[in-house]
Amino acid sequence: MRKGLIQATDSFERIVHWCLAISCLVLCFSGLGIMFHSLNFLGEPFGGLKSLKYIHNITALFFALSLFFAIGMWWKEAGIFVFPEDMDWIKSAGGYLWHVDQVPEVGKYNPGQKMFFLVVALGGAAMVFSGLIMLFPLSIPAMIVRLMYLLHAAGFVAIFAFFFIHLYLGTVGSPGSLPAMTTGWVTRAWLKKQHPKWLKEMEEHGTLVVYGEEKQEGHGHGH
Repeated sequence: MRKGLIQATDSFERIVHWCLAISCLVLCFSGLGIMFHSLNFLGEPFGGLKSLKYIHNITALFFALSLFFAIGMWWKEAGIFVFPEDMDWIKSAGGYLWHVDQVPEVGKYNPGQKMFFLVVALGGAAMVFSGLIMLFPLSIPAMIVRLMYLLHAAGFVAIFAFFFIHLYLGTVGSPGSLPAMTTGWVTRAWLKKQHPKWLKEMEEHGTLVVYGEEKQEGHGHGH
């Protein structure tokens, strides 16, 4: 920790983020092991396929709880697109795919992050819903249950693909991003480049938390 770093996330946000990420990965790999005969070996370290199913179902409860907190915490900022600024960012791909002299300014979350959040939020909710019906089909018509298997598979494909895009953009693709979800603190230079509008908003509203600085009127406070 060094003086001048700015707080991007609090500890609760980071805990929810990592709980969601870890449970998502466990579900993806255990699900693959259950779904494909050629990948049944993934259950061997845990005592076989039956144990893998138990792990999958228990982790699903953990995932559902994390998802509940994530949606409640981030929907307002990450679940809603703001036009025209978000469309301007999308047209330039945020400068990730080709050189852009001036990337359109966005708030706390850029449209790419919003897309990923919506895939996880809506896809995750669909996975939880379809998974419950697959686990407890009861008197539900067989056609509906079969559709739930398709929905579960489609949700997996979407989340798994976006997961690795998110992983790349949160590390190698955008240097300086990872500390936001490890320590919670980022540099002013990174914030000014990636989220200039959010930086201005925090400065204007007096919510900016700068490490090593005493509380100042209109400039947030430090620890």
